[in-house]
Amino acid sequence: MKHSIRFKITFFLTAMVVLTIFLTWFINRTFLSDFYIHSKVNNLDEVYHKVLDVYSKSDEDYTLSDENTELMEQLAFSYNVDVYIYNSTQGMVYPEADNIGLREKAKMQDTEMFIFGFSNAAFSRRNILKQANNYIIYSIHDYRTDASFIDMVGRIIGNGKTDGASPSPQDNSMRNYGGEDDNIVLLRTNFESIEESVAVANRFLAYVGIVAVILGSTAMFIFSKKFTKPIHELAEIAKSMTDLNFEVKYKVESKDEIGELGKSINTLSDKLESTITELKQANNELLTDIQKKTEIDEMRKEFLSNVSHELKTPISLIQGYAEGLKENVNEDEESRDFYCEVIIDEAGKMNQMVKKLLSLNELEFGSGQVNFERFDIVAMIWTVLSSSEILFRQKEVTLHFGQQEPVYVWADEYLIEQVVTNYISNALNHVSGNRIIEIKLIPREDTVRIAVFNTGENIPEDDLDKIWIKFYKVDKARTREYGGSGIGLSIVKAIMNSHNRECGVINRPVGVEFWFELDTK
Repeated sequence: MKHSIRFKITFFLTAMVVLTIFLTWFINRTFLSDFYIHSKVNNLDEVYHKVLDVYSKSDEDYTLSDENTELMEQLAFSYNVDVYIYNSTQGMVYPEADNIGLREKAKMQDTEMFIFGFSNAAFSRRNILKQANNYIIYSIHDYRTDASFIDMVGRIIGNGKTDGASPSPQDNSMRNYGGEDDNIVLLRTNFESIEESVAVANRFLAYVGIVAVILGSTAMFIFSKKFTKPIHELAEIAKSMTDLNFEVKYKVESKDEIGELGKSINTLSDKLESTITELKQANNELLTDIQKKTEIDEMRKEFLSNVSHELKTPISLIQGYAEGLKENVNEDEESRDFYCEVIIDEAGKMNQMVKKLLSLNELEFGSGQVNFERFDIVAMIWTVLSSSEILFRQKEVTLHFGQQEPVYVWADEYLIEQVVTNYISNALNHVSGNRIIEIKLIPREDTVRIAVFNTGENIPEDDLDKIWIKFYKVDKARTREYGGSGIGLSIVKAIMNSHNRECGVINRPVGVEFWFELDTK
């Protein structure tokens, strides 16, 4: 991909290599020749002053001692410079004529002719490179040998001293350069064709540059994968995060910027997961609250409907019988007493229902306080059974409860008495068949289960969870028959919830069993 980071890195670094090689080639081509000449001129200047030092230590003007001759040879060898010294009579002081070969002597004769002002067709292109008070440096091309030189012609006044006179740049010779005691020094160094050297160097640089660009680009393309691979991994992790998958983590193996980015991505993933989890929980709670609100609204509507229905019948009876009394429908005293008893009975039922509703409201909304105390549940059950003894005889019910030993529990005695009373009343109202009611205490690890069983019809399975709802009645006709309001089991459920204990109902083969549990420790 041309827009990938890997491609951009390779392209950028390749461009930098190409630019560097081009700049190197351009600088070589433009400035190397001048730098080369400048270096040669500086070398000659340095050798000239060292020659002056040698002469300043010499006692003779026209000869050199063996020691000074050796110093001259060391200078020539060290700086790759030919050193020639002439006296004012154009005689050679160094090197001595006996130490020069015939070929070199012929060469020096041509040079001497040019230096001392005589024409020489072999030398041409004389260009002054530098002029000082005591020397001139210029370049010369020898057509005969097709060689170029850089020569310095300077003077040495007795024992290496100078008078500060400056030769004329228009003077092509050194004939009038010094006095009769002056020595002339010629320093010569080969000046190869720097242009040709630069061309060769640039051509070699071009070859090397091409190879370097190819190898460098290939290496950069290969090694750039090391940098782009973790970026691709981070991109995949980010893509997974967009799909709410926070299980994938970046394995941090480096401490560079990529490693820091990987740590940040991992931290972001953890925080996003935590935040989304919290949002889900909050959303679930919100949905639950909305559902509860809906249920409360439905319960409120149902409650109003049920209360209206439950109060409608007794109010109608009270109103009807009251009107009968007012209009003297029956003039005999016995009928009037019957009308009054019906009114009192229906008013009592309404009063009991209102009391139960108030009690249930206190339990459901936590306004009623639960007072825990330790008491004997067996004694309480016997008390409730004693108060209901006449009902057992009227309905010809056989009671099975033989528990005599005390069983102590922790609970609110008053509220638990209401639970036991509701269970026994419910059993009496629904007992049938063999007409047996059995009460059992079943001990458990830290609790005891109190179960009230009565023979009779089972509760439909679909209604088992609904019987705890206010005003819910499985058989409305029968409930009305014994005066039930459908609130008793709702009160039981609210009381057990206030104790944080369980209650329930089980269909047995020949009847129904209601139970609840209490703490014994």
